[in-house]
Amino acid sequence: MPMYEYRCEGCERVIEVRQKFSDAPLTTCESCGAPLKKLISQVGFALKGGGWYQQGYSEASSPTSACPGAGSSGCAGCPKAANE
Repeated sequence: MPMYEYRCEGCERVIEVRQKFSDAPLTTCESCGAPLKKLISQVGFALKGGGWYQQGYSEASSPTSACPGAGSSGCAGCPKAANE
């Protein structure tokens, strides 16, 4: 379950709450009864292992392209056509 942060508009207290996606957001501060505002929080994650980068974006693999490249007038604004 994700963690959500709320800040009380009355006492400025910040709380963290573990809630399901289906749970309704909190609306009232338990301490003073003022309205709560949901905060946008930063999250951290790490991509470990071979994973998506090596499989999808490594230099060794050549991308398949639908662009016809040089000598074609089909791709308006194509950087490949503009360079040649």
